Amino acid sequence: MRGDEERQASATIERTVREEWSRTLSALVYRIRDFQLAEDALQDAIVAAWKNWPKRGIPKQPRAWLFQTAQRKAIDQIRRRENFEAKRSQIELISKLQQKDHKEDLDTEIPDERLRLIFTCCHPALDRKSCVALTLRAVGGLQTKEIARAFLSEEATMAQRLTRAKRKIRDAGIPYRVPPAELWPERMEAVLAVIYFIFNEGYAASSGKELLRTDLCEEAIRLARVLQGLAPDEQEAGGLLALMLLHHARRSARKTKKGEFIPLEAQDRQAWHRELIEEGDRILRQALEGRSIGPYQIQAAISAIHSHAEDWQSTDWPQIAQLYRRLYTLKPSAVIRLNEAVAISMIQGPESGLSILNDIESEGLLKSYQPFYAAKADMLRRAERFEEAIASYQIALEKSDNLQEREFLQKRIKDLNKK
Repeated sequence: MRGDEERQASATIERTVREEWSRTLSALVYRIRDFQLAEDALQDAIVAAWKNWPKRGIPKQPRAWLFQTAQRKAIDQIRRRENFEAKRSQIELISKLQQKDHKEDLDTEIPDERLRLIFTCCHPALDRKSCVALTLRAVGGLQTKEIARAFLSEEATMAQRLTRAKRKIRDAGIPYRVPPAELWPERMEAVLAVIYFIFNEGYAASSGKELLRTDLCEEAIRLARVLQGLAPDEQEAGGLLALMLLHHARRSARKTKKGEFIPLEAQDRQAWHRELIEEGDRILRQALEGRSIGPYQIQAAISAIHSHAEDWQSTDWPQIAQLYRRLYTLKPSAVIRLNEAVAISMIQGPESGLSILNDIESEGLLKSYQPFYAAKADMLRRAERFEEAIASYQIALEKSDNLQEREFLQKRIKDLNKK
């Protein structure tokens, strides 16, 4: 029986940490006002749970137990510090909160502060890489070694980056808050950009052996669900969630059983996950009911068109081109012009698309952007300008650090050399 109790306790701890890490940490950070102290205290509380729960039984409110224990651990750490007097007000604040420990309904009284934490992690004072890493750690609950793997970085290096980011939040006095209304659009844009960055790194890994990092895609989708749940009136949050769901629906068809890359035009659309497409459609329709249309909603609409096309050739390319033109008016970018050029090439032929790419190239834009050369090479191939296509594929190959992507490009070059 003891073994069964220990296994049950272990399973409960693992589930509680997995499901409640971000909510518990965010509540602690908001109260303690020290990111590192809050995280250390929560880790200590988890260690205490491993020691106590198998012996004394699982508490009725596991999350509340971790929250209360972490508060006590935080006070213990503060008391051991030399600047105890400077922290007295902080201790008094936490102690007041602990007075509610006897209330049986404390578990429902732990407020959900994750939205504050997401905005704190994505503050403009932090560089983008630190924003992504800190969001993955604090809200996603990923371990430092997992975050390091996502960035293809050493664990020690990533630990230092996270420490510096937490210290900067503390020393710069970055507030733990959802920003006021006048700052909301700017901050929300940063939050959404960080979540989308995480997704894209999983959807098309910039380097390494694997084409896909499904764990990163799913973590970004989970964060977007949290954000949408906490800010349901934010249309672009819904647009981003829909966009990622529609993209993620294709994951099984994007590579062979050996892990080799399959481009969109060659994918088996029967392998796409229809339940995700249906969910993405539903969320997109809700997002489009608002007063204004944003970039993520438009991108999701483009993805939805692809999702409902029977094949590559029958895709509604005119509507896609129109949506890219509208997207460009909202967010002028050479990358958007590149995507519009691909759509134009499918409507008017590859030479028309190449004309747009030549304009982009003459302006000195996207010189370091690998997808530009891959798209140009594909249009040149379709235009039967094979030598030029090989040269462009070669540049794309040189600018790629992903093994599966490189193997795909090498195969295209090999096939063209036979013509």
